[in-house]
Amino acid sequence: MIKKIKKIIKKDGIVQFIKFGMVGALNTILSYLINNGCYYFLHLHEQICNIIAFIITVTISYFLNNRYVFDGGKYSVKSYLKVVASYSFTGLFLSAVLLYVEERIFGIPNYIATFMNLVITVPVNFLLNKFWAFKKKKEN
Repeated sequence: MIKKIKKIIKKDGIVQFIKFGMVGALNTILSYLINNGCYYFLHLHEQICNIIAFIITVTISYFLNNRYVFDGGKYSVKSYLKVVASYSFTGLFLSAVLLYVEERIFGIPNYIATFMNLVITVPVNFLLNKFWAFKKKKEN
Protein backbone atom coordinates (compact mmCIF):
# COMPACT_ATOMS: atom_id res chain seq x y z
CA MET A 1 0.00 0.00 0.00
CA ILE A 2 2.78 2.46 0.95
CA LYS A 3 4.72 1.58 -2.23
CA LYS A 4 1.61 2.17 -4.32
CA ILE A 5 1.06 5.58 -2.74
CA LYS A 6 4.70 6.53 -3.29
CA LYS A 7 4.48 5.45 -6.93
CA ILE A 8 1.30 7.47 -7.50
CA ILE A 9 2.81 10.54 -5.85
CA LYS A 10 6.04 10.25 -7.89
CA LYS A 11 4.20 9.63 -11.15
CA ASP A 12 1.82 12.55 -11.31
CA GLY A 13 1.56 13.79 -7.74
CA ILE A 14 4.26 16.45 -8.01
CA VAL A 15 2.57 18.13 -10.95
CA GLN A 16 -0.81 17.82 -9.24
CA PHE A 17 0.61 19.26 -6.03
CA ILE A 18 1.99 22.28 -7.91
CA LYS A 19 -1.36 22.82 -9.66
CA PHE A 20 -3.14 22.38 -6.32
CA GLY A 21 -0.84 25.04 -4.86
CA MET A 22 -1.63 27.40 -7.73
CA VAL A 23 -5.37 26.97 -7.14
CA GLY A 24 -4.74 27.54 -3.43
CA ALA A 25 -2.75 30.72 -4.09
CA LEU A 26 -5.52 32.07 -6.32
CA ASN A 27 -8.11 31.25 -3.68
CA THR A 28 -6.05 32.85 -0.92
CA ILE A 29 -6.03 36.12 -2.88
CA LEU A 30 -9.75 35.81 -3.68
CA SER A 31 -10.55 35.04 -0.06
CA TYR A 32 -8.70 38.14 1.07
CA LEU A 33 -10.49 40.32 -1.48
CA ILE A 34 -13.94 38.86 -0.77
CA ASN A 35 -13.46 39.02 2.98
CA ASN A 36 -12.35 42.64 2.95
CA GLY A 37 -14.88 43.63 0.29
CA CYS A 38 -17.73 42.25 2.40
CA TYR A 39 -16.35 43.92 5.51
CA TYR A 40 -15.45 47.37 4.19
CA PHE A 41 -18.01 47.84 1.41
CA LEU A 42 -21.00 45.82 2.61
CA HIS A 43 -20.29 46.46 6.32
CA LEU A 44 -20.98 42.87 7.30
CA HIS A 45 -19.77 41.26 10.53
CA GLU A 46 -16.23 39.87 10.16
CA GLN A 47 -17.32 36.28 10.80
CA ILE A 48 -20.06 36.56 8.15
CA CYS A 49 -17.43 37.89 5.74
CA ASN A 50 -15.18 34.95 6.59
CA ILE A 51 -17.98 32.44 5.99
CA ILE A 52 -18.91 34.03 2.65
CA ALA A 53 -15.27 34.01 1.52
CA PHE A 54 -14.86 30.39 2.67
CA ILE A 55 -17.95 29.16 0.78
CA ILE A 56 -17.05 30.99 -2.42
CA THR A 57 -13.38 29.99 -2.45
CA VAL A 58 -13.98 26.35 -1.52
CA THR A 59 -16.54 26.16 -4.33
CA ILE A 60 -14.05 27.68 -6.76
CA SER A 61 -11.42 25.23 -5.49
CA TYR A 62 -13.78 22.35 -6.10
CA PHE A 63 -14.40 23.30 -9.72
CA LEU A 64 -10.76 24.16 -10.52
CA ASN A 65 -9.32 21.12 -8.76
CA ASN A 66 -11.90 18.82 -10.35
CA ARG A 67 -11.19 20.14 -13.82
CA TYR A 68 -7.48 21.05 -13.88
CA VAL A 69 -5.77 19.21 -11.02
CA PHE A 70 -7.39 15.82 -10.47
CA ASP A 71 -9.37 15.29 -13.71
CA GLY A 72 -12.34 14.40 -11.54
CA GLY A 73 -14.81 13.99 -14.37
CA LYS A 74 -18.44 14.72 -13.59
CA TYR A 75 -19.25 17.17 -10.86
CA SER A 76 -21.19 15.68 -7.97
CA VAL A 77 -22.65 16.81 -4.68
CA LYS A 78 -20.85 13.95 -2.94
CA SER A 79 -17.38 14.99 -4.12
CA TYR A 80 -18.21 18.67 -3.45
CA LEU A 81 -19.18 17.85 0.14
CA LYS A 82 -15.95 15.87 0.55
CA VAL A 83 -13.98 18.90 -0.63
CA VAL A 84 -15.86 21.13 1.82
CA ALA A 85 -15.12 18.62 4.59
CA SER A 86 -11.41 18.43 3.73
CA TYR A 87 -11.04 22.21 3.60
CA SER A 88 -13.01 22.53 6.83
CA PHE A 89 -10.82 19.95 8.54
CA THR A 90 -7.50 21.41 7.41
CA GLY A 91 -8.44 25.08 7.29
CA LEU A 92 -10.49 25.29 10.45
CA PHE A 93 -9.82 22.36 12.79
CA LEU A 94 -6.22 21.32 12.06
CA SER A 95 -4.90 24.87 11.71
CA ALA A 96 -6.65 25.89 14.97
CA VAL A 97 -5.04 22.98 16.85
CA LEU A 98 -1.64 23.75 15.34
CA LEU A 99 -1.94 27.45 16.18
CA TYR A 100 -2.85 26.63 19.75
CA VAL A 101 0.15 24.32 20.15
CA GLU A 102 2.56 26.65 18.38
CA GLU A 103 1.46 29.83 20.16
CA ARG A 104 0.45 28.64 23.63
CA ILE A 105 2.90 25.82 24.17
CA PHE A 106 5.92 26.83 22.10
CA GLY A 107 5.42 30.62 22.22
CA ILE A 108 5.70 31.09 18.46
CA PRO A 109 4.18 34.40 17.30
CA ASN A 110 0.95 34.14 15.30
CA TYR A 111 2.38 35.75 12.17
CA ILE A 112 5.04 33.02 12.01
CA ALA A 113 2.81 30.15 13.17
CA THR A 114 0.21 30.78 10.46
CA PHE A 115 2.87 30.36 7.78
CA MET A 116 4.33 27.31 9.53
CA ASN A 117 0.87 25.71 9.44
CA LEU A 118 0.87 25.78 5.64
CA VAL A 119 3.70 23.23 5.63
CA ILE A 120 1.30 20.77 7.29
CA THR A 121 -2.19 21.83 6.22
CA VAL A 122 -1.56 22.19 2.48
CA PRO A 123 -0.10 18.67 1.99
CA VAL A 124 -2.78 17.14 4.24
CA ASN A 125 -5.50 18.93 2.27
CA PHE A 126 -3.89 17.81 -0.99
CA LEU A 127 -3.85 14.17 0.15
CA LEU A 128 -7.47 14.35 1.35
CA ASN A 129 -8.52 15.78 -2.01
CA LYS A 130 -6.43 13.36 -4.07
CA PHE A 131 -7.22 10.13 -2.24
CA TRP A 132 -10.69 10.87 -0.88
CA ALA A 133 -12.63 13.71 -2.49
CA PHE A 134 -11.46 13.10 -6.06
CA LYS A 135 -10.58 9.41 -5.72
CA LYS A 136 -11.18 7.58 -8.97
CA LYS A 137 -13.23 4.40 -8.84
CA LYS A 138 -11.41 1.26 -9.93
CA GLU A 139 -12.48 -0.03 -13.30
CA ASN A 140 -13.32 -3.73 -13.43
